[in-house]
Amino acid sequence: MIHVLATITAKPGKREALLAEFHRIVAPVRAEAGCIEYGPAVDVDAGISVQGPLRRDVVVVIEKWESLAALKAHLQAPHMIEYRNRVKDYVESVTLQILEPA
Repeated sequence: MIHVLATITAKPGKREALLAEFHRIVAPVRAEAGCIEYGPAVDVDAGISVQGPLRRDVVVVIEKWESLAALKAHLQAPHMIEYRNRVKDYVESVTLQILEPA
């Protein structure tokens, strides 16, 4: 199994527009072969002292895939290519952390 944390930093004031587009791809992604979990999350003020500062322009996508091959296929899926084109004006940067259970 592969875990992925995709951190998407939206341009200032564009996070809600980004999330609206993101929600359009959740169902098709969850239907992909090898997808175990896929969904967006945003920072919440938990009042816990070790929590970092809130990132008001950040969306973290929490993903689980059966294999690295399934993740790679996902990245090339037509709906993902279309999504990236639709959100390009909303996105400042994207980083991926690709992890395996230890």
